This record gives sequence, structure tokens and C-alpha cells, in this order.
Amino acid sequence: MRLKIVRASGEETLHEITPSIEYAFELYAKKGFYRAFSEDMKMSDVYWLAWECLRRAQAPDVFPFGDKFLETLKSVEVLDSDPLG
Repeated sequence: MRLKIVRASGEETLHEITPSIEYAFELYAKKGFYRAFSEDMKMSDVYWLAWECLRRAQAPDVFPFGDKFLETLKSVEVLDSDPLG
């Protein structure tokens, strides 16, 4: 699984969901990663994943997760993993 993140500035990035990001999500959400995205997908979970990806990539203007961070996003799209990557 990958995320396509478009920031309010227009910057667009792709981020692969790695095992360490899956683990961090499960600690945050208190639920299994695959179940969360196959049976109980919430946009707040997607936005948290976007935050974690950007934070780990040391992207600029990554505020603590919450309203101020969400205002820096234009959109977040969940994509399949790159089969070649």
C-alpha cells in the first residue's frame, strides 16, 4: 500500500507503507492494520498515516497531528503498492 499525499502548497509525494509504519499505526489505532483498511477504513486513519509518512520523511511543515497539520493537506489517496518497486 502507498499513499499519494498532496499538500496545500501543491507539492505531491508518494510514500510506501513500510512495516515500521504499519506497526506505528497499530500502536496508535489499537487495531490491526489490514483489518482497519479492509473493514473499518476511516479517513482520520488515512490522515494519521499521511502524517506519519511525512514525519518520517522529515518533510517541512509537519506539525503535530491535529487541525494545524490537516490544514497543510489538500488530499490523501490510498494506492496499491508498486509491483516493480
